[in-house]
Amino acid sequence: MRAVFSVTRRELSTYFGSPTAYVLLAVYLVLSGYFFYSDVAFFVTFGAQYLPTALWRYVFLDFRLVTLLVLPLVTMRLFAEERKLGTIELLWTLPVRDWQLVLGKFLAAWSFFVVLIALAIIPFGVFYAFHPFALGPPTAALLGLLLLGTAFISCGLFASTLTENQVVAGMVTYGILVFFWFMTWNEAVGSEQWIRVLLLLSLFDHYLGFATGSISSLDVGYFVFFIVFFLYAALRSLQSRAWRGVV
Repeated sequence: MRAVFSVTRRELSTYFGSPTAYVLLAVYLVLSGYFFYSDVAFFVTFGAQYLPTALWRYVFLDFRLVTLLVLPLVTMRLFAEERKLGTIELLWTLPVRDWQLVLGKFLAAWSFFVVLIALAIIPFGVFYAFHPFALGPPTAALLGLLLLGTAFISCGLFASTLTENQVVAGMVTYGILVFFWFMTWNEAVGSEQWIRVLLLLSLFDHYLGFATGSISSLDVGYFVFFIVFFLYAALRSLQSRAWRGVV
């Protein structure tokens, strides 16, 4: 695992060595802080009696949107930039296996995401100091957000292996994730049985349970499968250089 952590440290130093990371960090915190304040203000003003339950659903559904906007911008450079700069060939000459490279870059992006979440939930502690609330529902929602964000990262990492253009990698990630969001919106596309199948595949429908404060083993299993699938796809994408004649 030493090689994995070496890749992770290298990637994190690249992240925090450029202004891009701090811009993304600021955007995430400003948007998440705005949504948190707006949702709390709304419920305190119009529906304080539903504060313990309904508030967290709206807060974490808004956090879902912020995470969707920001994370593809974090992952789009993971391999695309290496390809564009030509440093990917240098990495392939080092004693680092493809799976270690994929896992190291994945852990770097995930660590950055954890930093985002840790800073974004600071207002929760301030709110708790003035208005104590049950910790169960927001904790479940936070777990769901971590799983959702991790799924975004695995998908974005895969997209970044496909091209040397960061913008293309970002747009491919957005396209895949938005498809998984909208796939169940049009109930006229098929029969009721077909809609049930789509619900089982929908990334965001599996997140709704967490947002309402409940944890389902089915939903957890789905996210784990989604993450592992795209990490494996990223690994196979890298390994395709063998039949493309790339060293």
